[in-house]
Amino acid sequence: MKIAYVIFEGITWLDFIGIYDPLSRLKSLKYIPDLEWDICSYTESNKDNFGLEVKATKINSDLGAYDVIIVPGGFGTRKLQFDKDFINWLKTSEKVKNKISICTGSLLLGAAGFLKDKTATVNFMEYETLAPYCKTVSKERIVEDGNVITAGAVSASIDLGLYLCKKWAGDEAAKEIRRRMDYHG
Repeated sequence: MKIAYVIFEGITWLDFIGIYDPLSRLKSLKYIPDLEWDICSYTESNKDNFGLEVKATKINSDLGAYDVIIVPGGFGTRKLQFDKDFINWLKTSEKVKNKISICTGSLLLGAAGFLKDKTATVNFMEYETLAPYCKTVSKERIVEDGNVITAGAVSASIDLGLYLCKKWAGDEAAKEIRRRMDYHG
């Protein structure tokens, strides 16, 4: 399984790290030993609003070769949802089997057309912004609709990571990873 983590200028790093940590343990604990990932970005600079920068391993590369695309949120999504070049780049993941977002990352999935006729969620302050992109806006913490999984606000990133651990590797894997993280959420 190969994951593309999409990062961008104005990201909220906890959205990324909260899901990255439990999923990376699927590999290190040998639940999914062939798990791979790339940190993908459309541009070279990827800083949060406070200046913390993370370098992508793939810049402006086609996203179509992955099994999963994960799009975190952050204040940068408010502008990027209207950035045609960025959205066209994101659309290169059209044939990717699983599309996943955290927080306002669902606005980017929506702008790319991936939420059409789907139920999805987003940060609780952006329900109205998400509405034009999907069939139904849910206030649930994690929403799975077909090949799309969306999660609510930033703290949902860890919950989503553990949800995916259970989905992809089973209940025991998720319990062990939760225990090792000492996560009581």
